[in-house]
Amino acid sequence: MLKPWIQLIRPANVLTAISDVLAGVALACLFLDTDLPAENTLLLITLSSMLLYTGGIVFNDVFDAKLDATERPERPIPSGKVTRKSATYLASIAFFIGCILAYQINLAAFVLALAIVLMCLIYNAIAKHHFIAGPIVMGTCRGLNLLLGMAVIPEALNHWYIAAVPIIYIASVTNISRGEVYGNNRTAMLVSAALYAIVLSTLVYFTFTSKHFLALAFILFFVAMILTPLLKALRSLAPQDVRSAVKFGVLALILMNASWIAISGFWVLALAICAILPISIYLAKKFAVT
Repeated sequence: MLKPWIQLIRPANVLTAISDVLAGVALACLFLDTDLPAENTLLLITLSSMLLYTGGIVFNDVFDAKLDATERPERPIPSGKVTRKSATYLASIAFFIGCILAYQINLAAFVLALAIVLMCLIYNAIAKHHFIAGPIVMGTCRGLNLLLGMAVIPEALNHWYIAAVPIIYIASVTNISRGEVYGNNRTAMLVSAALYAIVLSTLVYFTFTSKHFLALAFILFFVAMILTPLLKALRSLAPQDVRSAVKFGVLALILMNASWIAISGFWVLALAICAILPISIYLAKKFAVT
């Protein structure tokens, strides 16, 4: 059956990788004051990013198979619908092809793709259940994905520090997810709210420095999407509300990245990225994102 494999891949999450890498491309163009690269380059780097994300998210379930057998026995591997060996093959192939596609761009993109693979494996095998290292390593995977997009113009990697923003953001979402099974993680959610504030302040700062003020509209939608479920989860502390805050935190990456693209002045591309959001929300209803 195909459905368990789709559940394993989490398609709603994979679509967010498109926005990550294209935000990186847009920022590279902003920093170097140049136009977007050729369409074939955009396609290659986007497919590479999606495959690398797929590999990472499938390995998540491979490494968590024993834990999921207790906490989430309905997942594809513990339920027996997908074998752990088959899932490992799928993740490995996705990593391999993702790296090969990045190599077609340039050496910098290839090195970043390898770094993403390494950090995904470190997260899934070691860091995931560590209180501090887990959120940081997961955030680093997203930060590297942003840099993967910037690598289409290698000179733009001099502005590597911008990767701190997705690192902080994903660290905050990962931090919230600590309570998605049992709830009662108010302190973690308050810390994440503070991290959200840092991300939002950075977006607003770059909006004013770039003078592309239309980006504020994208930022407002982003704020609404992350804060509404988080505030509800803070009030109830119920596992289902915490899970909702995590889900919308993940999906809101699309709006955060659309904001970066709008800040860079590429309005049409920013709107195109926003068009991914309803597709992701629909898929998130069909297939879990956590």
